[in-house]
Amino acid sequence: MLKRNPAALAHPLWLCGFRPFFLAAAVSAAGLIALWGAYLSTLLGHGLPVPAVPGGPFVWHAHELIFGFALAAVAGFALTAIPEFTGTAGVAARPVRTLFALWLIGRAGFWFSGWLGTPALVVAGLAHLGLVAGLVALLAPRLINDPERKHLSFLWALAAFAVLIGGFYLDALMGASPARWLHAAIGLLMILIVLALSRISMRIVNAALEERDESPDYRARPPKRNLAIVCIAAYTATEFLAPGERLGGWLALAAAAALCHLQSDWHVGRALFRRWPLMLFLVYVLMAAGYGLIGFALVSGGDGFSAGRHLLTVGAMGLSIYMVLNIAGRMHCGRELDERLWVPTGAATLFAAAVMRAATALPGAPTNLLLALSSLLWIVVFAVWLWHMAPLLAGPRADGGAGCEGIIEAES
Repeated sequence: MLKRNPAALAHPLWLCGFRPFFLAAAVSAAGLIALWGAYLSTLLGHGLPVPAVPGGPFVWHAHELIFGFALAAVAGFALTAIPEFTGTAGVAARPVRTLFALWLIGRAGFWFSGWLGTPALVVAGLAHLGLVAGLVALLAPRLINDPERKHLSFLWALAAFAVLIGGFYLDALMGASPARWLHAAIGLLMILIVLALSRISMRIVNAALEERDESPDYRARPPKRNLAIVCIAAYTATEFLAPGERLGGWLALAAAAALCHLQSDWHVGRALFRRWPLMLFLVYVLMAAGYGLIGFALVSGGDGFSAGRHLLTVGAMGLSIYMVLNIAGRMHCGRELDERLWVPTGAATLFAAAVMRAATALPGAPTNLLLALSSLLWIVVFAVWLWHMAPLLAGPRADGGAGCEGIIEAES
């Protein structure tokens, strides 16, 4: 019998690495945007305080969404998917709990850095680096020892995360603006999304083809994926080294074109318009549109850069994490995908939230109204997800399993 004390290693919360981290990601998504929306709201005097941190409130906002919300989702996905990809045993409860504690310490250290100064920043930086180093230590042997070594790109992505975190905290400790490291982290997250979706999509799209009695012959082809990754990386490096230059604009347009080219793999007929493939496909649509707007703005000198960046973050990042939370969160709890209406409604709502946030850049747009609506929609989506999914992640598996394995079929 599993203990019900959440602090106990035998509690269902620690059955698999995704459970505490997915819960933390969803709570962060709703809570952080609620606080940020209150900070921006003119109805509350345009000044409800957020934690004072190096770089100011906008750095706090970006840091917590990237190194808080997104990194929690990445950690949960990596701890669950990489053992599955490599055919190795799941990660034990004790190291998962240690990694989760480091994530919490990172939040506390950064939030209190404006009050406690350098010591809190050092603690926050070490906690974030410890989290990523722990992931590498746990997962690198599995990836390296895998005979085919098809998934080593995840290891390089985690190593890149460590570099970006280190750069951010070094700049913050030296009194420089650390925002450039957050912008680079957005590019790294887009690359990670492309890598993850290429694996997830083959299961989801082929399942949709089988449901239509069609041959499940969909493949996420490496050349198109690799081209998109190279273009995203090139733009990200240019933005880091020479922000605002037209060269970055052309590279962003190249990334948008490569992502559109990547979408051609998804042209599998009517199966694409089934709910699960379509929701995943929209991630690439938002990503391509985001880089397209960024590229157009930099090349033409016009508006649209902020709109493009928010299509990447609110849109592609938010929707992809929502989909991973729903797909991996269900299947590795021993349950089939949830076919109820709330899941696609949530995806459509996140899409609308991203478009509204991007629309604030339009001339004459009702900025305050659009910001408020976009924030509210985002919060509602992740709050509804918590309502449906938190009991599953904090409870025992429905199929009697005791780990990270997928759905265990009942013996006939």
